[in-house]
Amino acid sequence: MHRKQKPSAPEHKRDLATHGGALSMSHKDTRSFFNFSQLVLSAGHLKSPPVLKHSKITYFEVEILDMQSKKQICIVDKVPPSSTLLDVKHKFHKACPQWYPSRVGLQLERNGPYLKDSINIQSLAVSSIITLYFTDLGQQVGWTTFFLTEYTGPLLIYLLFYIRLSTIYDQVESTKNFRHPVVHLACFCHCSHYIRRLLETLFVHKFSGGHTPLKNMMKGCAFYWGFTSWIAYYINHPQYTPPSFGHRQVSFAALAFLMCEAGNHFINVTLAHQTHSGLKACFPSPTYNPFTWLFLLVSCPNYTYEVGSWISFTVMTQTLPAGIFAFLMVIQMSLWAQKKHKLYMKRCYPEVRRKAAMIPIIF
Repeated sequence: MHRKQKPSAPEHKRDLATHGGALSMSHKDTRSFFNFSQLVLSAGHLKSPPVLKHSKITYFEVEILDMQSKKQICIVDKVPPSSTLLDVKHKFHKACPQWYPSRVGLQLERNGPYLKDSINIQSLAVSSIITLYFTDLGQQVGWTTFFLTEYTGPLLIYLLFYIRLSTIYDQVESTKNFRHPVVHLACFCHCSHYIRRLLETLFVHKFSGGHTPLKNMMKGCAFYWGFTSWIAYYINHPQYTPPSFGHRQVSFAALAFLMCEAGNHFINVTLAHQTHSGLKACFPSPTYNPFTWLFLLVSCPNYTYEVGSWISFTVMTQTLPAGIFAFLMVIQMSLWAQKKHKLYMKRCYPEVRRKAAMIPIIF
């Protein structure tokens, strides 16, 4: 039998040194790893790379049908939820170039109202497919063009009658008859009225950029231009008869006309600079200007002053055409005032409830 030999002392020491070295090395490795971990923790948490979220955007399809035949005209696809109806009209115009956006009228129902361009397309959606009905509104013009054309005509037409063209009046009779001062005053008042309107259209009134059919402008021009020709023909006629009460009637009426014109201007300026409280426009309140104090009695004082101008002009000239025109203006202005008054009521202006629309007590 072989005896198990004990290792010699040098070998035993070498073995211990070997094991001890291994133990010391493993201890150093553990300590260095601990220090590295502490360093990482002290530097802050490691941020994981951001996870890219794939957001799913739902697009809408707008089906446009003809209102009369219900036939499909086109489909506007890939409409984002943030789009407005005006964006849809622009895409519709690309598909059908013969209909530009201002000419396109879109309805949610066949007999419903026309939708505004500012409405969000998502508010109309019940599903991913939106059906709208199309109506051709005809050729359109901007509001600025509408009013400039409507008011420039009376200004020029009246001046043509004032200079008494030979094609309108008899030249011999025109040179013989003396012009009463009221003829010159009437020309000044009539021209100043339409000059004020033109300047306010350019510098005071604020239009939303909307449009109106061309036929409406033609109707307005026919009304204003036609009545101007009728009024100017009689006032500038060589056989025109001055007012019955003479200078006193003319002076009183002219003063009233100028006051109404000034009041109309100051009211329009006040309406153009309405104050806003948050998202709600505040109803205009009277200022230190006495012409704005009419806001205490009526909700539409600009129409009140407009009617007052033409009534004063009728009294000053004492002509039948001017009287008929003033009467029609009273009817038209009262209708507009009632409509605007109801709009103020819907906007919950409590101060409007205690006022008349245009003329106290009557309207």
